[in-house]
Amino acid sequence: MEKLPISVFIVAQDEEQHIGRLLDSCQNFAEIIVVDSGSSDNTKVIAENKGAKVIHQDWLGYAKQKQYAMSLCRCDWVLNLDADEQLTPDLINEFKRFVSSDHDYVALKCRRNDLFIGSFFSNLTRLPTNTRLFKKGTVEYYLDNLVHEGPKISGKVKNTSKSFNHYGYANISLLTKKYNTYSTLKAEEKHQKGKRFSMLKLLLIYPLEFIRHYLIYRYCFSGARGFIFSHLSAYYALSKEAKLYELNKTSK
Repeated sequence: MEKLPISVFIVAQDEEQHIGRLLDSCQNFAEIIVVDSGSSDNTKVIAENKGAKVIHQDWLGYAKQKQYAMSLCRCDWVLNLDADEQLTPDLINEFKRFVSSDHDYVALKCRRNDLFIGSFFSNLTRLPTNTRLFKKGTVEYYLDNLVHEGPKISGKVKNTSKSFNHYGYANISLLTKKYNTYSTLKAEEKHQKGKRFSMLKLLLIYPLEFIRHYLIYRYCFSGARGFIFSHLSAYYALSKEAKLYELNKTSK
């Protein structure tokens, strides 16, 4: 199969558990760049053995690290992936159609299928979306975002129902650890931007977020796993607001 004219860029550190699976799913792309921030395990060796170009860069922060990795890409179309993800054949075929078609879209927004407690969620669940494939010259990352560093797209974005697999939320311990880190960074980001906590939001964010995930996003169709995941997502939302409250109070 002819290589797709797409550069894949990945930022990673100590991802030997996952990165081989990801890179196996990326073999049909013209270029694979892994920016490693100092792995002490076999991440770099695995990546090089799978055909990736590995570059060392000390950690700059989520957004700046991805912006740097993207700057190394040679193709006009670039694809950002995390080490704990995996492309599906359906999505790869969607990428092929997208980059070879005549259209005025500059980015493609995909769905993310999370593995949680041994299984992916029900097909009836409304999966989260991420913009991952885009034209290099039309994108820059929000460099002042400490976490959830989505790209700023200058142009039209197309949505696809095709999804990639995500293994980073595989169990409760891993998910709560990530949520704790992300909520701290998000609260610090808001605090640095002068945001103030809201007492009303503190009161309402947990039940509203649980309802949004469990009923509106339809995690209810995944049984006990969906119930647990919805509660953890609600707690994450509460944690961000609670930590912003803490920062507002303790920084005086």
